[in-house]
Amino acid sequence: MMPASYRKTSGFRYTRTRGARLRVQGPRGTLRPIMKPSQPYKLYYWPGIQGRGEFVRLALEDAGAAYVDVTRRPSEEGGGVDALLALLREGHAGVVPFAPPALVDGTLLLFQTANILHHLGPALGLAPAEAAGQAMAHQLQLTIMDLVTEAHDAHHPIAVSLYFEDQKSEASRRAGFFVAERMPKFLRHFERVVQANRRGAHAFAVGQSPSYVDLSLYQVLVGLSYAFPRAMAQLAPTIPGLIDLRDRVAERPGVAAYLRSDRRLPFDEHGIFRHYPELDIGPEA
Repeated sequence: MMPASYRKTSGFRYTRTRGARLRVQGPRGTLRPIMKPSQPYKLYYWPGIQGRGEFVRLALEDAGAAYVDVTRRPSEEGGGVDALLALLREGHAGVVPFAPPALVDGTLLLFQTANILHHLGPALGLAPAEAAGQAMAHQLQLTIMDLVTEAHDAHHPIAVSLYFEDQKSEASRRAGFFVAERMPKFLRHFERVVQANRRGAHAFAVGQSPSYVDLSLYQVLVGLSYAFPRAMAQLAPTIPGLIDLRDRVAERPGVAAYLRSDRRLPFDEHGIFRHYPELDIGPEA
């Protein structure tokens, strides 16, 4: 969605220390290096908001990957919104994206958030090594993006081309159903996923080490807490595994450093997760 301001092998797991070479760790802890990208990743998203691009940023930042947030660079350095519009218009290496986020990895252009993360996960050490685990991570991420779409549509149920004020009554009704029915259904599903995968004191969404799915669940949980603080406070006691996961993700070195930096933009009323008090009715209202 264009913002309103622009309208008119089994047994192995991947590990990475921040800024270090990516490695694969075997069952006995043996490490061997994996080829690093020949050049930084290029991320394209609307400047000034978190949006869906934030799910990709969290993975890149957690892994300490070299990347360029293209539209946040000055236009004289090839950045700015014009760079994004040019990519959307002209594509890259014969591929034309539908909408951001888009990621350029060498000659490869990827779009759709879940697809980008499916590509990045193994390379960044944020996905299971085996194909079955990667498929599980991908389907969980697809479900997360379904939730993200519904969270957005709670405040823009009619059209993205209209302002919230133009569809306020419809948003009030849509948000009521989202908070009472859809948000609890999604979050309790992910709670079951995490609890079913538990092998000790803590659990992850897939596999026995952090993945991009955990990072995305973190973003969803903090985003929903910003948009619907009252409703989330009521739901929190029913999703203890997710709350624990959220807190552990925030403490990961790469994520923690990112959250303290000016690269992490605050939530506001221009992105996906927007706080309108009249929509935060609570799931039991």
